[in-house]
Amino acid sequence: MRQLSGSNGRTVSRSQSLFNAVTRFFLALGLVFWTSTLRAQEQSASSISREVKEIFERSARAVVKIRAVDEHGKLAGTGFFIDPTGTLYTAFSVGADADDFTIELDGKEVPARQVMTDRRSGIALLKVDMPTPALPVGKSGGLEVTAPVMTIGFPLDLPKSPSYGMIAGFDRKFLGRYFSTTHLRVNLPTQRGEAGAPLLNFKGEVVGILVSSVENGSACYALPIDAAEKIRTDFVRFGEVRHGWIGINVAEAPSPLEGSRAQFSEIMPGTPAAESGAKPGDILLQVGKTPVHEPEDVIDASFFITAGDPVPITVLRGNEKMTFTVEAGFHPAAQRPPVVASPLSPQALPLGLDRTP
Repeated sequence: MRQLSGSNGRTVSRSQSLFNAVTRFFLALGLVFWTSTLRAQEQSASSISREVKEIFERSARAVVKIRAVDEHGKLAGTGFFIDPTGTLYTAFSVGADADDFTIELDGKEVPARQVMTDRRSGIALLKVDMPTPALPVGKSGGLEVTAPVMTIGFPLDLPKSPSYGMIAGFDRKFLGRYFSTTHLRVNLPTQRGEAGAPLLNFKGEVVGILVSSVENGSACYALPIDAAEKIRTDFVRFGEVRHGWIGINVAEAPSPLEGSRAQFSEIMPGTPAAESGAKPGDILLQVGKTPVHEPEDVIDASFFITAGDPVPITVLRGNEKMTFTVEAGFHPAAQRPPVVASPLSPQALPLGLDRTP
């Protein structure tokens, strides 16, 4: 019995030593892992900081402060050059109902003039008569949730400042009210005076234009640059914006067919679609180049229609796919304020303007 007792004691002692050694090993391993993780996080943060700084230094000269006068007095906002001939984008709230525009470029005040405003999209174009720097235009259509983005603007009439955030969503409506087209919701803080600032990807390309703030500036909405470029292209082609429509109402089908739940519910009389051959009950598959899967897809498809252009419309009728070509007419909303260009609810307001007393 004594021999057995001694043997058990030595076994316990060896087990305890082994346990202690394993514990020390895993503690050391954990410390190494924690240190490596911390170092990786620091390197990642440092890398993002460098990228933001590089984009800011490369792009900042093309972003300018806009000053103007409206019925309430002096105001200031942000704009950015989109071509080397002096054309710049800004928000409708900055460039629409004002006069006596000037921009600050390289420390100088330069006169500018309004060339186009579009309430439905929420943007405006200004022009200066001189060569200018310009930001490259990217593609907003390829963005994904969590994509890193940044902006450059003039918050609170302070010097030109960068901000960093990420894409948080692609919204067609806010608090039950529809935008004129899908907007980018960005987890990026905004301040008064940043209306019209460019939203940049990490290549330094413009992917949106800041038009409204959310929840006291903690986030914002941006019009996708693809939508803004549609407006600018209209103006270049025709000297005016031509929001188009075809005159068909769409509802949700009882079940999806060919991947679409969008069903024609009404062909409005006297509209471009009235004589197209489309019929109530047709399942809508595509408008122009835009595929349709849900009735709400028609919002974006309609936004990119230009009045006067032929628009191919692909539908499913029974088991047969059919394509009709309709010459788009002018959208009724082009002559009156949109359902929503920038949300006007208490929690989502057009980005404020800086005003001088």
